[in-house]
Amino acid sequence: MAARGHRDPRQGDLLGWEPPALVERYDERRVRAGSLRGQIARAVAETLTDSELDRDEIARRMSDYLGEDVSRSMLDAYASQAKEDHTISYVRLVALVEVTGDPRPLQLAAELTGRAVIEGRYVHAIRAEMIREKREELDREEKSARRLWKGARR
Repeated sequence: MAARGHRDPRQGDLLGWEPPALVERYDERRVRAGSLRGQIARAVAETLTDSELDRDEIARRMSDYLGEDVSRSMLDAYASQAKEDHTISYVRLVALVEVTGDPRPLQLAAELTGRAVIEGRYVHAIRAEMIREKREELDREEKSARRLWKGARR
């Protein structure tokens, strides 16, 4: 038996476990800006900075993905708050997400409409929970109806 106070370092802490974040977001302070265009530019800059790929490689892969030219200078313009007339288009934003693997640009847009971007594998879990909640609601309604029915028979 192990002495009290001594833990096996290979043993995980069950109480210290936290589920992974379902939604990946930018640090709010890092994408704060005076306008939506500025916020998008800061988000693009964060994604480019956080990527393991350099901007030239990101541009090349986006070009391949879209079948159109995307240059490093375009990425630089998309990431600049000073270039308000160069906001990234939706199709290029999708390409940026695909190439970098960073879903945060999509999450930023989704949050503006009260939505969330999650991994597709969680959709069925959410649906199952919604079905469970509906079943509980129907069970409550059934119990209420039975009480009223049985009370009316007297």
